[in-house]
Amino acid sequence: MKRNEITTVPYTPDRREEWNRFVAESRNGTFLHLREYMEYHSDRFTDHSLLFYSKGELTAILPANIKEESLVSHGGLTYGGLLLGDNATADCVLDIFSALLEYLGTKGVKGLIYRPVPHIYHRYPSEEDLYALFRNNAQLTERKISTTIKLDEPLPFKGRRKLTAATKSRLHIVEDNNFAAFWEVLDSRLKDKYGVAPVHSLQEIELLHNRFPNNILLFRVTDGSGITLGGVVMYIAGRVVHTQYTGTTDEGRRIGVLDHLYDYLINERFKQYGYLDFGVSVEQGGHYLNSGLIAQKEGLGGRAVMYDTYAIETDKQHNGEEER
Repeated sequence: MKRNEITTVPYTPDRREEWNRFVAESRNGTFLHLREYMEYHSDRFTDHSLLFYSKGELTAILPANIKEESLVSHGGLTYGGLLLGDNATADCVLDIFSALLEYLGTKGVKGLIYRPVPHIYHRYPSEEDLYALFRNNAQLTERKISTTIKLDEPLPFKGRRKLTAATKSRLHIVEDNNFAAFWEVLDSRLKDKYGVAPVHSLQEIELLHNRFPNNILLFRVTDGSGITLGGVVMYIAGRVVHTQYTGTTDEGRRIGVLDHLYDYLINERFKQYGYLDFGVSVEQGGHYLNSGLIAQKEGLGGRAVMYDTYAIETDKQHNGEEER
């Protein structure tokens, strides 16, 4: 389907190489948008990703799935709006949104649920989609507050526990792939505190680590006998390191092993990166703030970055055709 010289094409497996190449070259894509990551849980989502061509050149892609009567970008990812090429100008992205909404109308899709990529993950400024959302009367439906450290000038820790020299001497920070040892700690902690299991099973995180060994890293803190007291799984996405999972044993919490680990990650291991993102601390789409959780992250020097969700009813949207 064409509109304003934009051709909208649904993703099919024969376009995998083209898709992955575009992600790598895009202004705001990360490894989460590669097909090998998106498809590890393909049984849970009905994929309906789209590619947009301008005058025959691939200009943008949209990781997406169909849920009920809406297109979601993407239900299996924390973020995943339009990924843009270097030539995607503001006018071009307006045309892409017009083509997208027209395409959805022809498919009988009644709504668009859209999660833009937060700006800290952009290789180069890429917020043309936010303007296009405004022009098409999108409604902000979720605002999730994440907590992020600017790694080239981190704020000092506040109210954090300093380990004694004796305690430090018996601890070891280990960067390895022993996810089984950490998952035992993580699973126990989540069940005891929240009554839930990790989003990823042990088998899934091992699979993803094997696919992306340079992007999914595990750090454990062990005692002198090698017992895991706590740890962190980090996702490395461009210049951002994201805390995907953290967990400690009772003993690890008592002596503050995560403070010790984060001091190492922030001030040594990842100090050359742009940001360390701790993730969101809200529930109910942002209407409930977990004050205790966010206070822990803020105590490490983190401050707010938004993870937003927008919605457009395709039969009521404004098509953005007024003078630009």
